[in-house]
Amino acid sequence: MISVQNVSMAFGPKVLFYDASFNLNKRCRYAITGPNGAGKSTFLNLISGTQEPIEGQITFKAGERIGWLKQDQFSYEDETVVSAAIRGNPDLWNALHIKDKLLSQGTLSEDDCVILGDQEETILVYNGYDAEEKATKILLGLGIPEKQLHSPLKELSGGYKMRVLLAQALFNDPDILLLDEPTNHLDMPSIDWLEGYLLESYEGLLIFISHDQGFLNHMATHVLDMDYGEITLYTGGYEKFKKDKILFQEQKKQEFQKQQLRIAHLQKFVDRFKAKASKARQAKSKEKMIERIELPDIRNSSYVEPRFNFNAERTSGKQVLEAKGLTKQFGEKEVLKNLTISVMRGEKVAFVGANGRGKSTLLKILMDQLPATAGDFSWLHHAHVAYVAQDHYDLLDRTKTMWQWLTEVSRNRTDQEIRSALGAMLFSGDDVKKSIGVLSGGECARLLLAKVMLDRANVLVLDEPTNHLDLIATEALQKALTNFPGTLLFVSHDRYFIEKLATRIVEI
Repeated sequence: MISVQNVSMAFGPKVLFYDASFNLNKRCRYAITGPNGAGKSTFLNLISGTQEPIEGQITFKAGERIGWLKQDQFSYEDETVVSAAIRGNPDLWNALHIKDKLLSQGTLSEDDCVILGDQEETILVYNGYDAEEKATKILLGLGIPEKQLHSPLKELSGGYKMRVLLAQALFNDPDILLLDEPTNHLDMPSIDWLEGYLLESYEGLLIFISHDQGFLNHMATHVLDMDYGEITLYTGGYEKFKKDKILFQEQKKQEFQKQQLRIAHLQKFVDRFKAKASKARQAKSKEKMIERIELPDIRNSSYVEPRFNFNAERTSGKQVLEAKGLTKQFGEKEVLKNLTISVMRGEKVAFVGANGRGKSTLLKILMDQLPATAGDFSWLHHAHVAYVAQDHYDLLDRTKTMWQWLTEVSRNRTDQEIRSALGAMLFSGDDVKKSIGVLSGGECARLLLAKVMLDRANVLVLDEPTNHLDLIATEALQKALTNFPGTLLFVSHDRYFIEKLATRIVEI
């Protein structure tokens, strides 16, 4: 369905990938993997036609329709939520819009009747009289509240607007669907619905980027991995890809070593006999053989794993937290009601539930960032707590450099300890002088986790800690938290992360 032939892409001197060639077929689901900055979103832009490769070409079967998850959430502010979703099929949306406009005029001219007939034909072709029902089903599945379906888009939060844009991409049933981090802003019920929809209702070609390993495991039939400046196509799901890649890397190393030994053997013959008349011809032949040998590329992988290490300076008591009757209201809206919980040392407690149910609110109450409407809580017996908020900018001073901020909030740590923590989070050299205001979401997340490591707390309270982290960083974080000897309270929508880490789950 899509032919990628000798495609290369670079920005200035930085080569993202070169000479990529493969075919992508209908009814297959291709996950694009690679570290941050490898060019995953750029490749989707090349497929969508919003960018051009510096070399090579991408061709499609004639008439194929492409749909993609757009990021222009402010383009339809005054439209209703349902109308914005129907925009996913622009021909149908235009026909419905023109029809409504003509009928609102009252009296129609002969020309108006001809135009109206054309629009009715388009509406029938696209089954337009069922459009609102179809759009409603998708929007409700993605967690948009029913009472907001006919409200202006501008009344929704940023997260819900992104869900509407995802509904827009799904509405048109395109032949080729491009999704960049589709599970961002979704809670677990909405992710489950999306997986079911894509597996059961969508029959086209899906190409997607995701840092949600559970979503990858359930969805991918193939993997396009960006590493070593190449795009390598693997057949099979994500777990199979991880095993195949290790084998692939080992094979490259073995081939490299084998070819090096061959070159050394040939070079030894050349050095010994090139000056001897009777052997000079053979030596020359072996020199040409050496020139023709191609060594496999075993440059360091683009994947670089942060080194998370959470150590507590001292152990807490057996019971860490006691909360009784916690209730929180915002005006007339009650988000928490009479929550009572006791947490013991060493527990790793995941708080789960649909968006808006009060999970982040609960953590903020426990960190004294919000007052409870009723009830009380206490941290017990030498509990030393470190916290990472879901919104990183709540905790970071964007006017300072990484070094300045981390030095100020970790006053009891030496410069060497601070530099070591930054290095473990992949910030080295002049990187530490970068202003926080220019950092990516992933860099902000790693900076906050560097502070947590320096806190050496025995209780960690983390709100969506995997947000903005790439897959390799998420896996490294999960392993480090699993080995953390203290107590962990966390909120996450990443099912794989929860499954691997939590010893206890509290549903709000």
